[in-house]
Amino acid sequence: MEAIVHKQKTAGDGRISFPTLHCWNPETEIITIAAQVSGKRVSCRIAYADIKTKFTELADTPLETVVKYRTEIETAAKALIENKKYEKDGSIKIDYASL
Repeated sequence: MEAIVHKQKTAGDGRISFPTLHCWNPETEIITIAAQVSGKRVSCRIAYADIKTKFTELADTPLETVVKYRTEIETAAKALIENKKYEKDGSIKIDYASL
């Protein structure tokens, strides 16, 4: 009897999602959010200076500001990922122009 194997789409299926993972580096003033791309984790970095320039209503802390503008930041990250604008280390750099 021959076994039948059904393959499910997992890694490599092209899906992009954003788990609610983010961190703040006070020394570099960079915020990193996580993206899940075809089952692999991708760091998406943005300078807080770019956020302050783009958005006029800031929250009390950088991370609260990211939560407030998460949709806009994720949209920019998704566009960069779809256009394969990866840095040498595999991360995505979101800048003011991308927002």
